[in-house]
Amino acid sequence: MAVLTRLREVAVDRGRNKSDRILFGTMLALSAFGLLMVYSATRSSGSVGMERQMIFVAAGLTLYAVISNIDYRELKNLIPIMSIAVLVGLFAVYLFEPVNGARRWIDLGFFKLQPAEFAKVIVILLLAAILSPSNREEVGQRQLTWPTVFRAIFIVALPAVLVLFEPDLGTTLVFGFILFVMLFVAGATWRQMLALAGTAALGVVAVLQFKLLEEYQMNRILVLFRPEIDPQGIGYNILQSRYAVGSGQLFGKGLFAEGTQTSFEYVPEQETDFIFTAVAEQLGFVGGVLVVAAFAVIIWRLLVIAANARDRFGALIASGLAAMMVFHVFVNVGMTIGIMPVTGIPLPFLSAGGSFYLAMTLALGIANSVWLLRTPVPGENQLS
Repeated sequence: MAVLTRLREVAVDRGRNKSDRILFGTMLALSAFGLLMVYSATRSSGSVGMERQMIFVAAGLTLYAVISNIDYRELKNLIPIMSIAVLVGLFAVYLFEPVNGARRWIDLGFFKLQPAEFAKVIVILLLAAILSPSNREEVGQRQLTWPTVFRAIFIVALPAVLVLFEPDLGTTLVFGFILFVMLFVAGATWRQMLALAGTAALGVVAVLQFKLLEEYQMNRILVLFRPEIDPQGIGYNILQSRYAVGSGQLFGKGLFAEGTQTSFEYVPEQETDFIFTAVAEQLGFVGGVLVVAAFAVIIWRLLVIAANARDRFGALIASGLAAMMVFHVFVNVGMTIGIMPVTGIPLPFLSAGGSFYLAMTLALGIANSVWLLRTPVPGENQLS
């Protein structure tokens, strides 16, 4: 009777839980602002980028609402199916004609699906399932065993290698960062973390030593330090991006003002990978700081969700999503201001792109589900 009474009380408490309004409100604000920036970056060419992005935003917000109301623990049963679907998608991209030399998309006619964007979210779910305790004896064990670490590495390596050969080095690096953070949160020892970091460092040295990167990828690293060596070629993107960001100064040239970089589309891919340059040129340093602050709020809420999760599975999901968000924001903003190489990493909720936007709303929908179900239930695996 005591257990039934407690379960009834928990059910009532769960009903009182509300969605994370700060998380949703910030995501909504960034999405609306993103539409505005996409319009400002494409209006001169008469592109329909904003109209298409509006459809993706509507679909993404619907997906967020649906996923938020699904018990995140039920996703464990769907992980094998989702993993197979993603792997099939990552193989299927090689059946389609390359775009700008890359095979990253599945052409559905009305929409080009990019499986790698969804693979990041699925990998986070899979890692969370493997790294969370599976029985009562494991609940109090904070350290990971080497077999578990190796399993996690193998799980990440398979999709990462497929994405690397598309080629998409930026997304491959996202997988690595997610793995590193989630292993740390799950209880990997310092010895394990140092071994992984050392192996990764040796891998980077080997890649550079044996010239395993494509020539254009090596050039992107080179121009990070010396973009002026080929201002009309390999250094063009980063130079134009720096001009756009610098020309905005403190308060910018004004929304829809005649900023040369945005109005004349001097910055390539400005509505996608380089959308932050449109923000910096039109709204200046202040506008850029406000955008970064909005992302900081989302990351903060994901960490709060992780700290309040009812089990380690939920905590690891939220931690992995926070890692993914940190990497995207840091690398994207970093490459626009010239402190990171150009890797084709888009900016969440601002960059145009259907697959990426849907994947990000899926991610935050899962996080909101973890938040909604944060009330502990007796007998479940609690965070120690």
